[in-house]
Amino acid sequence: MERTVYCAGTYMPQSEARLGILDRGTLFGDAIYEVTVVLDGRLIDNGLHLDRLERSLAALAIPMPLPRHEIEAVQHELVARNELEEGTLYLQVSRGEADRDFVYPADMRPNFFAFTQRRAIRDTPAQRQGISVALMPDPRWARRDIKTTMLLGQVLAKREARATGFADVWFVEDGVITEGASSTAFLITRAGAVVTRPNSHAILPGCTRRAVQALCARHDLVFEERGFTPDDIAMAAEAFQTSASSLVTPVVRVGAIPIGDGTPGPMTRRLQRYYLEAALGQGPDARPAKPGPELL
Repeated sequence: MERTVYCAGTYMPQSEARLGILDRGTLFGDAIYEVTVVLDGRLIDNGLHLDRLERSLAALAIPMPLPRHEIEAVQHELVARNELEEGTLYLQVSRGEADRDFVYPADMRPNFFAFTQRRAIRDTPAQRQGISVALMPDPRWARRDIKTTMLLGQVLAKREARATGFADVWFVEDGVITEGASSTAFLITRAGAVVTRPNSHAILPGCTRRAVQALCARHDLVFEERGFTPDDIAMAAEAFQTSASSLVTPVVRVGAIPIGDGTPGPMTRRLQRYYLEAALGQGPDARPAKPGPELL
């Protein structure tokens, strides 16, 4: 069955979808995107992703392409039309189309498209066994808090990491870990504190990060927002990373540094379980159908 996508204001087969060659997302990376995970046909943490979509668009002075409730309706319709039980849903909004010029017209109308991807999210080898991540200098621009489509630095870093035997990469700037190439980086100290860098222009404010922070509060786990270094990694009991499409993924080696005994640790396993129970409406962490204030 050919995938149904949303493009140019309508639903259509993927083979019929087209973007103009003068779209500013293509010419300048002048576009924003979001990815929401789908589990059991449900959009997980979607309110957080739509919040971030609005913030990113506002930061670039790109108007919302549709009212928020209509974007959400598009998402649910794509899940239904593609009979998606598990995978991801991608949204992209560019500033629009105009003749190539760095200075854009004031009256541009944004282009918006969306599509689903069927893929395994739960119980992947990475989540069962953990992954190794390389350390590399951060090559990106200064406003990493805006979720733009300018991802060449991440593309090149991930390719180099894979070529040298790593599953992913964490970036370093001024001796401190910023974040993963497409994830939030976490340590768990020997005292049991969950540590990640505070939000700023230097990192993307992760939606799964926010959900994990709420889970730590509910389960009385210490959550510390502070920078950490490769030396801190060497002293850590556990490490993991989060993203919409990889949930909570154990990290068992960072560069040449093994983490703990080289296997996923017990607190990471607890956070994996807490997150899935909350996302799927199971157990004491079950989330309401729409995120409550504690997740926003």
